[in-house]
Amino acid sequence: MSEDFYSVLGVERDASEDEIKQAYRQKASEYHPDVSDDPNAEEKFKRIQEAKEVLLDDEKRRMYDQMGHERFKQADKRGATDDGGGRGGGMGGGPFGGAGDMNDIFEQFFGGGSGGRGSRSGGQQGADLKTRLSVDLEDAYEGVTKQLTVTRPERCPECSGEGHPPDADSRTCSACNGRGQQRTVRQTPLGRVQQTQTCPQCDGRGRVYAETCSTCRGDGQVRNEATLQVEVPAGIQDGQTLRMNGEGAPGEGGGRDGDLLVEIAVEDHDEFERDGDDLRHRMAISFPQAVFGDTVEVPTLDGTVEMDVPTGTQSGETFRLRNKGMPRLQGRGHGDLYVKVQVVTPESLNEEQREALEAFAEAGGEEIDVDQGFFEKLKNSF
Repeated sequence: MSEDFYSVLGVERDASEDEIKQAYRQKASEYHPDVSDDPNAEEKFKRIQEAKEVLLDDEKRRMYDQMGHERFKQADKRGATDDGGGRGGGMGGGPFGGAGDMNDIFEQFFGGGSGGRGSRSGGQQGADLKTRLSVDLEDAYEGVTKQLTVTRPERCPECSGEGHPPDADSRTCSACNGRGQQRTVRQTPLGRVQQTQTCPQCDGRGRVYAETCSTCRGDGQVRNEATLQVEVPAGIQDGQTLRMNGEGAPGEGGGRDGDLLVEIAVEDHDEFERDGDDLRHRMAISFPQAVFGDTVEVPTLDGTVEMDVPTGTQSGETFRLRNKGMPRLQGRGHGDLYVKVQVVTPESLNEEQREALEAFAEAGGEEIDVDQGFFEKLKNSF
C-alpha cells in the first residue's frame, strides 16, 4: 500500500466526503486485525485510520494537499507534543488518535499568533439569523427589491469584537497554557482517542485580560438595527426562504459571519388565487353572453387579455389561458391562468327584457309562473 493517503484508501484526490467514508469502511473491514489474514494487517489498518482522520477533516486535508505527504508527516512528528493531558504523540500514536493537535503543527508552517480568539481553530462561524418579509402577489410576479430592517448582533465598534480594551493588561491563560484549547486523551480497545475543545477559561483567546469592554461588557458584540436590500426574485412562492450570505451574527476569531435567512410570505390577492405557478380567477358573465358567446376582457397580473366565451357556455365552466400565470423561478416560462365563469342572474328587469325572456321560455315549451319568479327558476337550472 502506498504511503499517499489517497492511495491508502483507493480514492481520487477530488473524492467527496461520502466516497472517502465508503472507501474507508471497505478497507477497514478488509484489514481489521481481528478478521484479516494479512501478516501486515495491523500496520495497514493503522494507515487506513490515519488516512481517514486527515481526509475527513477539511482543514487537515487542505494542509495535506498543500504540503504534500512527506512534509505533512514531518510536521506531524514535530507537533507530537503534550500539553499536560497525557503522553505525546502524533497521528501515529494509535488508530484513532493518533490525531494530534494539527492546528499547532500548521502554525509552525503558516504562522498565527497565540493571542487572537480562535486563532488555533480557524475561528468560529457566526450563527444564522431568521426573519420574515411580506410581499404582495404583484411583487412576487415581477420580482422586487425590498428594504428590510432587522435587529441583529454586530461586532462591538469600541473593541472590534475582542471583548476588552486594546491596551488592557493580559496574562497567559493557565488553564490551557495559552493554546486556547484543551485536550483530553483516553485509551480505547482500538487505541488512544484525543479530543480537543475550546478553553472555557479564556474563550479560546489563549490569554486572560484584566479589563472588559464597557460597551459590550466583554461579549464582543452589541445589538444594532440594520437596513438591508433584499432581492426578491420573480416567481417566489409563499414560505420559500432567501439566504443573504454574511448578514447574520458575526463570527469569532476570524470565522466567517453567519447568514440571514429571509422567509417570504406572499399575501392573498383580491382577484387571483395562486396554485403553485398557476393562477385562478372567477369571472362573471351575463346570461346572453353565455347563450350567444362573446369576447371578454380578462385581468391578468400583466394587464388585460381577451378571451373567447363560446356559444352555450355553462355556469361554472373553466377556461385555460396558457402562460398567463406566475413566472417560474430561474426563468423557465410561466404557469397558466384558469378562468372560471359564472353566469350572473339580474335582480331586476325592465318591461322589454321581461317580455323577451318570457317569450324565450314559452318558445322552449316552459310554463313560467311570473309571480313565482322567472329568474329564480332560471338560476336554479344552472
